Amino acid sequence: MSVLILILASVLYAVVHSWLATLGVKKKARKFFGPNTDRWYRLAYNIFAGISFLPILFLLAVLPDQRVYLVRTPWVVLFGLGQLVGVVVIILGIWQTDAWHFIGIKQIFNGQEHPQNQELNIRGLYGWVRHPLYTGGLIFIWFSPVMTVNLLALFTILTLYLVIGAKLEEKRLIHEYGPAYREYQLRVPMLLPKLWFNRGQTN
Repeated sequence: MSVLILILASVLYAVVHSWLATLGVKKKARKFFGPNTDRWYRLAYNIFAGISFLPILFLLAVLPDQRVYLVRTPWVVLFGLGQLVGVVVIILGIWQTDAWHFIGIKQIFNGQEHPQNQELNIRGLYGWVRHPLYTGGLIFIWFSPVMTVNLLALFTILTLYLVIGAKLEEKRLIHEYGPAYREYQLRVPMLLPKLWFNRGQTN
């Protein structure tokens, strides 16, 4: 029963946040709140995403659970390094895509979600995968050295959320960049890098 509660809460979180990120909702927000909505939407979305995830963390802490596995020495070192790689990928991905824009601070000053004629970022990690932030997140959660039934359920939902979220985000990116992004899709994988990939083609 406890894992079902966690699954329902996680699905609700994923659905709400995917819905709020769609172009349709942003368009309705502009119509309701006015043309200056783009100034604060990204920051408000990020704040809401963080706060609304707290109930899930609370459920993880209080619901009955059962351990699936515990990685012990020396393998725990490898899992720790894997999680470190995930964190580094996330940080670098945010940095390469403009950290202040990602947070939503820059929009407050320039008044728009995406500046006109903004160049498609296909350098660095974005030359390996189209969504390095999601890739880093997946690496981090699945290299957890401790796995319980509740964590397994949460990580499964989060994985589906990230994959579906990436596909929904790409609809927006195609809308913004048109043929340039479609060509980028053909050359660079979405989440899993091709080790034989010729990065020189993306720069």
